[in-house]
Amino acid sequence: MEFLSSRLIVRPRDRERSLAFYRDVLGLAVYREFPGGTVFFAGNGHLEVSGRGHGPPAPDVAIWLQVRDLDAAVAQLRERGAAIDREPRLEPWGLRESWLADPDGIKVVLVEIPAEHPMRRDSRRPGG
Repeated sequence: MEFLSSRLIVRPRDRERSLAFYRDVLGLAVYREFPGGTVFFAGNGHLEVSGRGHGPPAPDVAIWLQVRDLDAAVAQLRERGAAIDREPRLEPWGLRESWLADPDGIKVVLVEIPAEHPMRRDSRRPGG
């Protein structure tokens, strides 16, 4: 089996409110629009906001977005009116994270990978 692309699909309870969050607050660029839906660029993937949700989000689901500078990203989000649920901090696994939620309560995890973290090493070379 070969997977050619991927996308996370969000079914919001209020589509316009969620579009404003992802477009205006998070600042995701629009990849494409179609009747009833909008697809955003989200780093190496896409996030689609379409259809209509009917219940609360699954508590164990989160959208993970990597940023270059977590402190600057959080400051910018605050300027845009976002409520930060968890302040930036270094996690035991070595990543800096901050959390917020979309209008329906879907967790959004902003992540900065420190320069010394193994995810930053080139594993193709010894000592990477």
